[in-house]
Amino acid sequence: MVQAFISSRLDYCNSLLCRIAGNLLQKLQSVQNAAARLITNTGRREHITPVLRELHWLPFRQRIDFKLADLVYKALHGQLPQYLAEDCQLLTDIGRRSLRSADVLTCATRRTRTRLGDRSFPVTGPCLWNSLPVTLHDRDISLVQFKRLLKTLCLSRAAAHSGCCSYLYLLTYLLNIAIVDDPK
Repeated sequence: MVQAFISSRLDYCNSLLCRIAGNLLQKLQSVQNAAARLITNTGRREHITPVLRELHWLPFRQRIDFKLADLVYKALHGQLPQYLAEDCQLLTDIGRRSLRSADVLTCATRRTRTRLGDRSFPVTGPCLWNSLPVTLHDRDISLVQFKRLLKTLCLSRAAAHSGCCSYLYLLTYLLNIAIVDDPK
């Protein structure tokens, strides 16, 4: 019930909320925290980070990053309409010379002159994509594998950001990479 009413509303067009002010982001995070408390019957004075981790929910900022990275992946693999795919061009597609990094999917980033322009998808999407580990840029990785690795990475970054021990998530991420790289 909570998933249907609250989480779907939080996820609707949340990529438009990239780089919003911290106080606005905190309000949305408090809605997500209240939903998690409702599901798990957790008290208001108890820490929410372990509850979110138990539910495998990303904090709101990481949810936005997850959605953006997912959109860029789909744009680079031809799974989005052309008007969105044009916003995510690879460096190898733009340049005339072949580069040593041609096998790595690196996006060309745009420059803008306004803060609103800095929040747009053609700017934030490629910047976020380029900040991901190179193992996620592999051309042969499937969408399911990409989402699994990306969620593990986002959970480990959220745990590191909150001051929690993120060794478990980091170990899980590294094991997932080993499974993806396994030639079987």
